[in-house]
Amino acid sequence: MIMRGSLAIWMRDMQVLRRAIFSELVAVVAYPLTIYLAFGIGMQSYIGAVEGSPYSLFIAPGLITMTAVNAAYNESVWSLWFHRRVQFTVESYRVTPISVSEIIIAKICTGFTHGIIKGCAVGLVIFAITPFRFPLEHLFNYLVFLIPGSALFSCAGVISGTVMDKPETIGKVEAVLVMPLIFMSGLFFPLSSYPPDVLPWVRAIPTTALFEGARRALVSGDMSTLHVLQVSVSAVVLFAVAVGIFRRKMAE
Repeated sequence: MIMRGSLAIWMRDMQVLRRAIFSELVAVVAYPLTIYLAFGIGMQSYIGAVEGSPYSLFIAPGLITMTAVNAAYNESVWSLWFHRRVQFTVESYRVTPISVSEIIIAKICTGFTHGIIKGCAVGLVIFAITPFRFPLEHLFNYLVFLIPGSALFSCAGVISGTVMDKPETIGKVEAVLVMPLIFMSGLFFPLSSYPPDVLPWVRAIPTTALFEGARRALVSGDMSTLHVLQVSVSAVVLFAVAVGIFRRKMAE
């Protein structure tokens, strides 16, 4: 029963995405592609090789991952906020047999789906315009990180969209919390650049395990069980927190 209600809401959200898929993909590809051109190509001659790879290839996996998790977060937070505060779609769901748990699961799945689709789109563009290549068998290892990572950010977006009533507050949280966590995770530089006394704290952040593990999985096929567990457990915990907060908010 839970899956039936969640599936209905998810399919509705996918119909909305399908109607605007072209503009959505153009917008989501533009940002990481600009970063890649500015840093990966513009700065490559100054930076040289990083961990044995050209800088442009070092940042490529991180940009794909960043696109996926950003899309998952943004879709979850803004979709839930808009449907709760503007369109009151959530209230419409509640007068149907659809439960609160079904609503929250559907919104998390919607954000996750946006993340996977948009991450793949950016990956294809980077693959087409750059010499970035990887063995096909590495893709499975990469998805082991990307799937729970997108779910993690989708849950974080649901929490933000639930507890925040003002859109400017959502923007501030993304600017001062979400983006710094992404940039601190070794997206543009190796973790060895951190001072030794700071590095353990940075490695304790789930986003570090996500970006570091995903890069190594895609480029070299390495699978860090510790990183996978760190990202997956964080996603499960945040899912439980998101469901609890949403239920409490709807009970008010």
